[in-house]
Amino acid sequence: MYDIKIINARVFDFDTEKDSITDIGIKDGKIVSIKNTKGSGKIEIDADGKVISPGFVDIHMHEEVIGEGICDDYDIANNMLLMGVTTCVAGCCGNNRQTIKDFFGFIDNNGAPVNYLSFIGHNFLREQVGISDRYREATKDELKQMKTLVYRNIVEQEAVGISFGLEYSPGVSLEEIISLCQAVQSEDIILSAHFRKDAKYGIDSIKEMIEISKLTDKPMHISHIGSCTGYGMMDEALDVVQKAIDEGIDVGADCYPYNAFSTFIGSAVFDEGCFELWNKSYDSILLTEEPYKGQFCDKELFHLVRSKYPDMLVVAFVMDEEEVLKAIKAPFVSIASDGLFRKGQGHPRGAGTFPRVLGRFVREKGELSLVDALKKMTVMPAKRLGLTDKGDIKEGMDADVVIFDPDTIIDKATFEKPTLPPHGISHVIINGEVAVKNNKILKNRLGKVIRKSQLKERGIYND
Repeated sequence: MYDIKIINARVFDFDTEKDSITDIGIKDGKIVSIKNTKGSGKIEIDADGKVISPGFVDIHMHEEVIGEGICDDYDIANNMLLMGVTTCVAGCCGNNRQTIKDFFGFIDNNGAPVNYLSFIGHNFLREQVGISDRYREATKDELKQMKTLVYRNIVEQEAVGISFGLEYSPGVSLEEIISLCQAVQSEDIILSAHFRKDAKYGIDSIKEMIEISKLTDKPMHISHIGSCTGYGMMDEALDVVQKAIDEGIDVGADCYPYNAFSTFIGSAVFDEGCFELWNKSYDSILLTEEPYKGQFCDKELFHLVRSKYPDMLVVAFVMDEEEVLKAIKAPFVSIASDGLFRKGQGHPRGAGTFPRVLGRFVREKGELSLVDALKKMTVMPAKRLGLTDKGDIKEGMDADVVIFDPDTIIDKATFEKPTLPPHGISHVIINGEVAVKNNKILKNRLGKVIRKSQLKERGIYND
């Protein structure tokens, strides 16, 4: 008897790109049978011709702070689960919101709504060694301390790699980056980087990330390329990355499907000159938290909030959607949310990214085929990370799956209500158990930690 039997499911074969209606048997957290699924299940689900997809793999998001005495209620992860994400990568953009030891330790003991991997963030390490000035380089002694910390986090805590948030720490030099990577040169890791500067500086920023990959001989994953060059430079940016891949450099990227980014208003992103760079004004900035929740800025309000509430999450409507769409369609770009919430406030990408692509860009606009979009959410990021047991519907794979109606799936989260769950997802199964049914979380502690030693060969997914 199966733990779960799903009948009448529309399944895509990512190798042939063909789909068929079939049955699937799940037992002990694994997909054990496809097509020849005889016998019954303890739980039986009639998919009624809906698509059954591998659980979405969010290669770039921002975790909450969790742990005894801190916060035991998951925020972003519950929203991830409701939109079909079953595996997330934390510690992105150079930052961790707590130590990996504490983060992983809590999940080991208590579970999580989703499976988690984590980078160790460079900016987090800078804070750990006492660097409070984001505009200066690390001293030799500070760098020595960081190299010890990065080694411990990669080797002992088994972070998947190092993330850099270069725009958030403008004083970081290329030498500092390379030296930090040398501390774990013998380790099989992946690098991830938030660019140094966007818009007209975006191409040079991308070239720097490619150069880091060349100098370290480590895979580089470019974070949210849409917010880097989605200002009229996307064609050139994609050409630069593709040329690097053609030359044998292991570089990839991710993108979320919105023309607005989100970050803290006190960050270096909003330093003087930013609006001239984007060719926008203060009224492109939406405040997401009280006491100014829902207000767009003018000059006075922008500077007031930046001074008094530097940790407020804001949304910046500065990119061009057609440019973002070009990025999403590029063969080396995965779909990722870059989701970040604080007490339910923030950008709707944290609750709507994957359904938005499937509903808006696949069904409504016809810019991507359904199978191509699903690859960018599943097998492609899984391959990038070395998750050989996730990202595909095949016998022996982990039973992380999503059942959705391609005719109705759509995001519902808005900039006013950023955590509204999507429409059109009937079930989310994680590690062989039903976690979500019809937008209701049934179990939210089924996720596990995935450590570096559990990963295998990484690379760009080539279909």
